[in-house]
Amino acid sequence: MPLNPFRSEAEAYRFVWLTIGYFGLIVAGALINRWVGLAVFIVLSAIVLFFYFRRGERRGARVLSPTRAHTAEDERRILVVANETVGGETLRDAIRRRSEGSRAKVLVVSPALNTPLKHWVSDDDQARNAAQERLDRSLARLMEAGIEARGEIGDGEPLQAIEDALRTFGADEIIISTHPEGRSNWLEKGVVSGARERFAVPITHVVVDLQRE
Repeated sequence: MPLNPFRSEAEAYRFVWLTIGYFGLIVAGALINRWVGLAVFIVLSAIVLFFYFRRGERRGARVLSPTRAHTAEDERRILVVANETVGGETLRDAIRRRSEGSRAKVLVVSPALNTPLKHWVSDDDQARNAAQERLDRSLARLMEAGIEARGEIGDGEPLQAIEDALRTFGADEIIISTHPEGRSNWLEKGVVSGARERFAVPITHVVVDLQRE
């Protein structure tokens, strides 16, 4: 099975339009003058190669959780990443178990997943509002269970959302929640395995079956 070089449909969609724009500018330059076309080709190719190699270096590096001073010996910081499953009872039980015996601080990040077209035109409001509503309900349930938690809406790309959170939240552990296999886009796209390769933080995968719950 061939490997998919794109992390998401949105990324593939952007690639298609950038490719069209790339060749379109070259053709437009060539119509003016062949030397203009050549100059446009060289400049655009240099820009593409720069970002390609920069991105490769970024992907190859493992992201460490920022060092921090614990305010107490029993403090444990848990980063939870979930979207549609954020309100699942299975996930709440997992957070509760991981919090036992420690003064846990929990950050729940809910990536605002969107369609490629809406993402391309920066129409993220509906996706963010829906994610925020689910997140608020989940935080309220965690508070009822005595778990100190706060939440935020993350980047639509789950791995990028994790990386962004780790830059400000010194997590001791990451919990990634998905639908069961066969119904999970995150599992299909390799989010859990990708996170384990990319982040030097212990990762727990929790499967939430909302239909069964």
